Amino acid sequence: MRNIDYFDKSAALYPERPVLETQQGAITYAAMQRMTHRLAGAMAAAGLQPQEAVAIMSPNHPGVLTAMLSLWRAGAVWIPVNTRNALPDTIAYLRYVRAGWLFYHSSLSAEAHEAARQVPSIRHLICLDAPDAGNPCLDGFMLPPDAPPFPDLGGPDGGDRELCAIIATGGTTGPAKGVRALNRSWGTMLESIAILMAVEEIPVFLATAPLSHAAGPFALAGIAMGATIVMLPAFDAHAVMEAIQTHRVTHMFLPPTALYSMLAHPDVRHYNYSSMRYFLLAGSACSPEKLRQAVEVFGPCLCQSYGQTEFHLIATWLPPEIVAAAAAGDHPERLASCGRATMSVRLELMDDDGALLPVGEVGEIVGRGGIVCDGYFEMEEATTEVRTHGWHHTGDVGRRDEHGFFYIVDRKKDMIVTGGFNVFCSEVEAAVSEMAGVHECAAIGIPDEKWGEAVSVLVVANSVKAPDAAAIMAHCKARLGSVKAPKHVFFRDSLPRTPVGKFDKKAMRAEFWQGQSRSVN
Repeated sequence: MRNIDYFDKSAALYPERPVLETQQGAITYAAMQRMTHRLAGAMAAAGLQPQEAVAIMSPNHPGVLTAMLSLWRAGAVWIPVNTRNALPDTIAYLRYVRAGWLFYHSSLSAEAHEAARQVPSIRHLICLDAPDAGNPCLDGFMLPPDAPPFPDLGGPDGGDRELCAIIATGGTTGPAKGVRALNRSWGTMLESIAILMAVEEIPVFLATAPLSHAAGPFALAGIAMGATIVMLPAFDAHAVMEAIQTHRVTHMFLPPTALYSMLAHPDVRHYNYSSMRYFLLAGSACSPEKLRQAVEVFGPCLCQSYGQTEFHLIATWLPPEIVAAAAAGDHPERLASCGRATMSVRLELMDDDGALLPVGEVGEIVGRGGIVCDGYFEMEEATTEVRTHGWHHTGDVGRRDEHGFFYIVDRKKDMIVTGGFNVFCSEVEAAVSEMAGVHECAAIGIPDEKWGEAVSVLVVANSVKAPDAAAIMAHCKARLGSVKAPKHVFFRDSLPRTPVGKFDKKAMRAEFWQGQSRSVN
């Protein structure tokens, strides 16, 4: 089904239930439904085309959810913008997907106007929270309250083959690739989450991670369940702990790095978490010891999933009862597992020749099924490459035990996962290499208590005028944004290479990963 169909089902069942609770107040399902009709109608009246790309660039804000649901009601395609990206990357991506609309928050006004100046396809700018430089705010742009309902654009098949989003995934060179998410695959993801995380009480989801990342689809799964979404503007460990207790939160998604921040907070044991049923960790691997500690603090609600932008969020599932048992000493090795394949997918391990591998052997994780995306937007060659031998290739290397539990042990692709975000080494290396005095450099991820992996560079200088570590980090932050900028710089006389002359990243990483049971953290 279409995303708006899931919302409308819940609105029909629970019209007076709050769909959203924020610092600005609560919005019921019925009120939100009326707003989405008014905004969809206004977009259509302003010339919105079927399946047109509509970008949203904002921190967490009530208008983000309103705009998302409205664009889906109007038959448009969601383009989430990661506000942590450097502006040139955002502009390049908006050009690539030919975004026609840009909804933005006033705190990003300068960036939005620069994007509109450089992206010829953008025809409309709407500021979510206030009128801005001649652009209307969300409330001012909507049709009046007495406007007729927007026509129902759905069909008997639920629009299975229609796009609902084009989501950026990291690119090694050139612009990022846009993952084509169809209503078919997106709906399968929402239904899988709703089934796996069902509860008897009214679900209350906490949205504190950016809705432009995995928190967005997780919140939509909650809406499909009739949940109230408690939205925080950004992650803050203390605010999250308070919100869980105050709102009796039942479901929450965070990347492991945010969990680590909560565990390190001095007040973490001073709050009541008894309402929690599912504390989902996803986006990167979680430290088994941290996971064990989290069960002690938050109770038997910790769970994990594995997926990708291309392989929507819930390819594997490690449920709370398995995590709690492992933390108590029953199969403790499962704390390092990402779980077993969910019902909608088949997962296997494959060697470089396309042969499927038996239990216990290490190979690339490949999959097929309902949550696999429809390939990359206007990138046929990349789509073909990721689908060789009839399977979706994740680029992650893992093993499977005799009980069907998967364990990720390394990554086949040259990528660092830091704080739940993907960073490709070549992007960092290109930024460092352009600096005067740098002979060569290599980017790797090294273990980090906060980020899981910290982006780091090994640099060979070619003169005494080489930049120091602080200059390198500052340059990369300006060029790439804070997520991709290195947190550590190590100077070396030379860098190890393979027999064919390529950088030996395995040897570089070994220096920092000695004593670790796996090469992800």
